[in-house]
Amino acid sequence: MPPFSPVRVGPGHPRMRRLLRHRRRAVAAGLAMTAAALVAAAPSDTGRGRSPAGGHPVVPHPARPAPRLVTAPVRIADAEAVRLLRPGDRVDVIAADAPGSDRGQQPQVVAEGARVVEVPEPAEGGMGTGALVVLSVPRPTATRLAGAGATARLAVTLC
Repeated sequence: MPPFSPVRVGPGHPRMRRLLRHRRRAVAAGLAMTAAALVAAAPSDTGRGRSPAGGHPVVPHPARPAPRLVTAPVRIADAEAVRLLRPGDRVDVIAADAPGSDRGQQPQVVAEGARVVEVPEPAEGGMGTGALVVLSVPRPTATRLAGAGATARLAVTLC
């Protein structure tokens, strides 16, 4: 057998010894690298309330609070059109004169972009014509819808 020097088992590589002596620095460096990797791998969220740099959420201006939404049941004259609606759809509600009315006014948009919350099943022997739909709208729009529903026929268009 050829001669060889004896194997010495020592405390390890010098860099490893240095890391063990400076554990706090090693942990801090590891955490910093992990954070940088997470930020680099995060999906961009610029279109949904985030700043373009991908940082903190953009806070709306406090002078204009978001309008409070209420649910408003509305009877639409065309029951077949209501059957096309599903919860989550956005609709415009249009008020037209009732048949036989002598006012002769042009149809008006009463609510724009109202969200359909529910389309109840018609009751047995339902009252009158049309069908009921429940919309989520700001409070002033709900007032306009109630007033228009009492004096005119209402129709919907999908947005």
